[in-house]
Amino acid sequence: MNLNDLLKDKGIDPQHVLVLRHRPNEPELNKILPWLAAEKPDVFNAYQQTQGERVERAMQAMKGIGYVASFLGREPGKALFVGLYSIGESKPLSREEFWHVPEYIELKAFGMRGFADERPAASVLWFNLALTDFYAQWKGKLIVGWPPPERSWWRRAHRNEMPVVAVLEDSALDAALPEWDDIDFTWEQLQILPTRLKFKLSEWRGIYYIFDAYDRKGYVGSAYGESNLLGRWLHYAARGDGGNKLLRQRDPRNFRFTILQRVSPDLDARDVVRLEGSWKQRLHTRAPDGLNDN
Repeated sequence: MNLNDLLKDKGIDPQHVLVLRHRPNEPELNKILPWLAAEKPDVFNAYQQTQGERVERAMQAMKGIGYVASFLGREPGKALFVGLYSIGESKPLSREEFWHVPEYIELKAFGMRGFADERPAASVLWFNLALTDFYAQWKGKLIVGWPPPERSWWRRAHRNEMPVVAVLEDSALDAALPEWDDIDFTWEQLQILPTRLKFKLSEWRGIYYIFDAYDRKGYVGSAYGESNLLGRWLHYAARGDGGNKLLRQRDPRNFRFTILQRVSPDLDARDVVRLEGSWKQRLHTRAPDGLNDN
């Protein structure tokens, strides 16, 4: 069985389907695009609603009759299914209009270059892509083979054989979770944490570190109350400063969040605070050298 078989089974002509395998060149965006697909589908869709000129022409020719089969490229030779979108009407966006769209402002914060300055055209076409219910239960679970060449990221369905490799039991959109000591999140990433990672952070308590890339100063904090690290970091995601005086006048877009030490769930709060103080001393984060005011 292959992708074209699935399309035909639902009465869709593969000649009317463009298959996109998204794998952004921007490292930060490539890292979190699966999270966007899982947690912010409208922002993910915005990413694919404008395209380079070749794909733009192909989509323009299919308006009203065609579809975009949207996949992610997470490993060589394979593609992970996100959804099938019908191609509706299009409209031109100038560079100024493009960067006033809320979803593109958000994607820019994740590193998307978007309407690049080197593009000679004065405008880009924005397409109304509407998610269908085509195998919706397989979002993040259906894996198909991606024929070579690997760098060719878009195909016409009827000209390619894309065999079904697997249908996973659980979604892979948030499956590749980092180890606790590999976590290094931006402030924007805190706002789209996948559900599985949120659950882990709610279990973990310990000492965390905020690094301000602007002037390379740091802040040490501890999490041991309700929802543990998740509760503290969601507070930062909502307010930027987390209620901390020396962080209030700073731009949270420069912050990086890491975990210095995990502690036992039953460790007494006084011991957690003692460890926090030890890290402040060792990393010299108390003012004026750092951003802790105590």
